Amino acid sequence: MGLDPLEPTDLDHRLEVAEAVVREAGRAAADHFARRELLSIERKGAQDLVSEADRLCEDLIVAGLSRMFPEDGFLGEERGSRNSEAAAVWVIDPIDGTHNFLTGIPFWCVSVGLVASGELVLGIIYHPVAGELYSARRGGGAFLNGQPIKVSGEMDLTRARICVGFSYRRPVADHVRAVGKLLSAGCEYLRVGSGALGLAYTAAGRFDGYWERHINSWDAAAGLVLVREAGGWTNNFLTGEGLTQGSEILAAAPELVEPLKRLIAFGQVR
Repeated sequence: MGLDPLEPTDLDHRLEVAEAVVREAGRAAADHFARRELLSIERKGAQDLVSEADRLCEDLIVAGLSRMFPEDGFLGEERGSRNSEAAAVWVIDPIDGTHNFLTGIPFWCVSVGLVASGELVLGIIYHPVAGELYSARRGGGAFLNGQPIKVSGEMDLTRARICVGFSYRRPVADHVRAVGKLLSAGCEYLRVGSGALGLAYTAAGRFDGYWERHINSWDAAAGLVLVREAGGWTNNFLTGEGLTQGSEILAAAPELVEPLKRLIAFGQVR
């Protein structure tokens, strides 16, 4: 009889395995980072790069998880979808923040989330350069290197810092307008070039929120679990075709959600 990927005991087992696999992938990525000038690089689109390190690390993650969970499916940024009808699907970004990675900026990470029966249930984000492993399972809390973390609890926009991502899949003018609204309200913003790391920092209370008009599921899946389990609010990212086509994302300390929604016109631009 197969295990139920929604049962806490199975989730704990999957989390333990995934943490080990993600650490291994992170070490491999860090080795590539140290000799990045030797990597073969391709351009996928505007400001969108991929290297052989991305593909090698994704293959390593899939191989490691497949050995333990052969019936599971996978959705990866570089290799696409495999067995996507499975009860449990791992959502993988082997190196989130590739542009940072390739230019020597140490803000990049390995991100792996698990969707089971249509629900986000596990999230693991590893930032090898900082030696930080973020992990969470549904109903089990969120952790950084084994220590509990929580969102900032900030209630005042004039004291808040929101991490803002950007995608060319949505109008540039809308992004500029939203950033202007945030600044006019006294809310600071910043970009780190990695959506997954921005969400991890939100879960740890380093940022007060994260917003992006469009983000892919492999960038967001793990971080969404982390923020929720750290006591934050997130939109229901998987509604509609969020898993396969991406969606808008908002994750924040609970008291900031409604004012942020108004400022950025959340859900109103397609």
